Amino acid sequence: MAEEAPGTRFLLFPQSPFRMAEPELELVEISAPPGTLGPGPSGPRMYVVNPSGKTIPFGAIVPGPSGPGMYLPPWHGQVHPPPEPDEDGHFVHILPSDPGFEAAHLFASAHFTLDVWEEYFGHPIPWHFARDYDRLELSLLPSLDNAHIGWGFLETGGTSEHGGEYRAYSLNFDVVAHEVGHAIIYSVVGMPVSEDVSGEYYGFHESAADMVALIASLHFGSVVEELLESTSGNLYTFNQLNRFAELAGNAQIRMAANTRTLQEFARGWSSEHALSEPLTGAMFDILVDIFHERLLVHDLITPEMEDLSDHLEESPYYSDVMQELFNARYALDPDGFRISLLEARDFLGAYLAAAWSMLEAETLTYAAVGEALLAVDRETTGGAFEPIIAGNFRMRGIGLFEAGPRLAEADEDSHAHSVRTRVPGEGMP
Repeated sequence: MAEEAPGTRFLLFPQSPFRMAEPELELVEISAPPGTLGPGPSGPRMYVVNPSGKTIPFGAIVPGPSGPGMYLPPWHGQVHPPPEPDEDGHFVHILPSDPGFEAAHLFASAHFTLDVWEEYFGHPIPWHFARDYDRLELSLLPSLDNAHIGWGFLETGGTSEHGGEYRAYSLNFDVVAHEVGHAIIYSVVGMPVSEDVSGEYYGFHESAADMVALIASLHFGSVVEELLESTSGNLYTFNQLNRFAELAGNAQIRMAANTRTLQEFARGWSSEHALSEPLTGAMFDILVDIFHERLLVHDLITPEMEDLSDHLEESPYYSDVMQELFNARYALDPDGFRISLLEARDFLGAYLAAAWSMLEAETLTYAAVGEALLAVDRETTGGAFEPIIAGNFRMRGIGLFEAGPRLAEADEDSHAHSVRTRVPGEGMP
């Protein structure tokens, strides 16, 4: 078996560096071979620009000689000095104290996420904006209190909400991976062409982007190790894995491990982020259940222990009873638990890639996502995980209820009418 070709090395924060006093870096390799990346960093799929004097975010509607139009890449103004590769073509010498670290971290986070998911898809994922751009421009704009992907760009700013300290979104792997997730879905599932697309399309978008980030984060050895050491494999405890876009030790945007059901949105919805939670919750439960199945296959837990976990899942006694059992079992074979979690990760990653490839924007519903997953499972295993997939979707009311109409106008956080979905030439000069 041929050895995998070496990639270009970077240092990344696997989790938000703002959640601990002394955050740890992890050495990663992205797929670009050493010597193929230039200053910026820049490569065949994407490049970073750190503008000097830029005040307007990409995607904004600005005046032009022919009337209002979209402000889009490339940036033509002055730029801050870009980080450069070392003599071997790597970027591991770029440390957090280096002015170019933010650019290197943004590039590596986006490229690493794309690498992970192209492996699951089994082929390169074209950019949804390939009509106009060959490469994604990664832009740093500190004045932007957001991170968003759009037509040819992924732009990150930061927040000063936490004690006045500026916290750059480019240093938060989850945030960058989430935005890359949106680009993957736009490419694979498509962008809506009509105004009356189902609200579940937008909820699905948020859920899928969260799953892209969650699965990608499980490709960091330190994340997996800390997760298992802190939970002993009892993933329903409050832990790092089910926090998204974490900005501080006790702050997160939303939880993957949640109890929301689609029935709660049958009369309507206001936020696609909230609407995404039943689907994300079902996906998280599927991941945990497949993990338990792999633990069973490797004789790391007993059938009785798995049955007890299922029966106590909604019980207030779950943590007290199950944590002691997981602690004892994990102590016997931590490496076996790690292997089982990685197997569950890869099962779900491959299933999602195949299922998403079967969906279309205009007809997308949560029920269709479930049906696609079941079809993938039948093709892959002959239906081994059918009870897990069908059961968790049913528990969330998916297939039994549908999301009602939007109850409020889309706000600035919505993807429905934002820079993320604006396409030049459609409805504007």
